[in-house]
Amino acid sequence: MSNISAQLVKELRERSGAGMMECKKALVENNGDIEVAMEWLRKSGLAKADKKAGRVAAEGRIVAAQANGHAVLVEVNCETDFVTKNPDFVTFSDNVAEIALKSGAKDVDALKAAAYPGGGTVEEASKALVATIGENIQVRRMAHVSNQGVIANYLHGGRIGVLVALKGGSDELAKGIAMHVAAMNPQFVRADDVPADFLAKEKDIALSQMSDKEKNKPADILEKIVSGKVAKIISEVTLLGQAYVLDTNVTVADALKKEGADVVSVVRLAVGEGIEKVEEDFAAEVMKQAGLA
Repeated sequence: MSNISAQLVKELRERSGAGMMECKKALVENNGDIEVAMEWLRKSGLAKADKKAGRVAAEGRIVAAQANGHAVLVEVNCETDFVTKNPDFVTFSDNVAEIALKSGAKDVDALKAAAYPGGGTVEEASKALVATIGENIQVRRMAHVSNQGVIANYLHGGRIGVLVALKGGSDELAKGIAMHVAAMNPQFVRADDVPADFLAKEKDIALSQMSDKEKNKPADILEKIVSGKVAKIISEVTLLGQAYVLDTNVTVADALKKEGADVVSVVRLAVGEGIEKVEEDFAAEVMKQAGLA
């Protein structure tokens, strides 16, 4: 250990992002050869990543990149909220968004196989990051939107990301609608997108909630009452039917009509959607970060 200079350890640490003791060990194990030590650290990181790959990673960041009529969202996951603020994790996730945009990857598998700056692939870089951070890191999802017209991306606190593409309209309108989607999370864009089974279910619910007096009304009147209740539900679950969050006196459809615009596509990603989270207390998270759990 004494034959390894502090400067050499510092250089390896800066290049690899690994901890000081890991860098010392890598240099000792490889006779002070920094290039071989780098490879040793990478292999060590991959081994650690394989061991941690089964751990739940339900925190993370939604990141975005946009240029020349294309925009992407990527979800990069980690295990704890602490790591979302880690500079190495932030840099990695930002890089992945740019790679997703520039590589033309159409799905997350293609993105993971894309080249990462400094060598290797995105997947290899994510596994190597485990050696520095000590948590399971996953590039989980991506979305890509192309449009000849306006595209807006909106990120809310790094936890929700939205892409909105419009035919006609302005950048300001697209950004406003993206903010609306982030806040209201509509299930569908327009009434025609609502599935028949969804409508049938809502109709059954509306009937079950009616009083006996209402149910005894003539069939045509009953149908109008039920249809009115279902129409109200449709307006609540569709983007175009909802009251516009930036001007609640009009609907999103009204805001679009005012600028002669229409929605081409909408994508919304939120961190951890669909992942069964493990409930942990604060003390447990701290212990995990300290390597005591």
